[in-house]
Amino acid sequence: MSRTPSGRRAGTAALLAFLLTATLAGVAGCRDAPAAPQQIRIATGSPTATYYAFGRSLAAILNRELPGVQASVVVTAASAENIRLVGSGEAELGFTQADVLPTAAAGRPPVEAVARVYDDQLHLVTTGGGPVRTVADLRGRRVSVGAPGSGTEITATRLLEVARLGGAAVRRERLGLDDSVAALRAGLIDAFFFSGGLPVRAIKELAGSSATRIVDLGEWTEPLRASFSEVYVSRDIPRSVYGVDPVTTVANPNYLIVRADLPEQLVRDVTRLLMERRAELGAAHPAAGRMSPRSAIATTPLPLHPGAAAWYRAAKP
Repeated sequence: MSRTPSGRRAGTAALLAFLLTATLAGVAGCRDAPAAPQQIRIATGSPTATYYAFGRSLAAILNRELPGVQASVVVTAASAENIRLVGSGEAELGFTQADVLPTAAAGRPPVEAVARVYDDQLHLVTTGGGPVRTVADLRGRRVSVGAPGSGTEITATRLLEVARLGGAAVRRERLGLDDSVAALRAGLIDAFFFSGGLPVRAIKELAGSSATRIVDLGEWTEPLRASFSEVYVSRDIPRSVYGVDPVTTVANPNYLIVRADLPEQLVRDVTRLLMERRAELGAAHPAAGRMSPRSAIATTPLPLHPGAAAWYRAAKP
């Protein structure tokens, strides 16, 4: 039996109504779908070094206090690799030594500063009863100068150069912190360099379990300043840090850097939490607790990100 024209019109109207309802429901569903979280990858360093402890604590704070943010840490070789990762967009935040940053604007990656966070101190670590007592004693010996892409490697290489131990004068290994400690324990190297905030956990554990010496590097601060960068300063490592003889060493500032294109409000919130949660960060690692808004703004040669600058202006450090 055929349908009447009025029946066909009614069917068509019902179909159109159904399609319209389905379309509106789909639009509403899309509108109500939660936005993808803002990813913040923090480029750090070795799991037993300062950057990692600091970064893990900062990630926990950001996840807890910034809705819509998903923060995580990335284990890296540290400073030089961190600059590359942040500059290329493979990380949003990262830690770096000041002496690793390019000084020429043309060669600088698209990164800016959130804060100067603390000073790294260069450690030259050897066995307590071994023959290495000064930098000159490294000649002809097996020495780890740090992992490729690390700030340690850059600073240690510069120190060896001003000490006239460049080229093949030292038998160099390029090991990260944990591998350096293991190699020293096994007698595979005679000493290793590592640049980190006090105390460096792996070095503290080494000194607590075997006779360890940290070599005094204080005499090399001025030659490094004259040849490379005025960021270098002398700092003490007291006996209380590692339970070994106190020394003076070379230090340089550490910065928390950020992708230059990150939203201003997001970076302002990160800066606020970095400063307001210093006690919590300091519980994760003492070096992180030494920050202050007054010292944080000294990030030469990097400019502050506009979001960070806005928070400091409002806080009047």
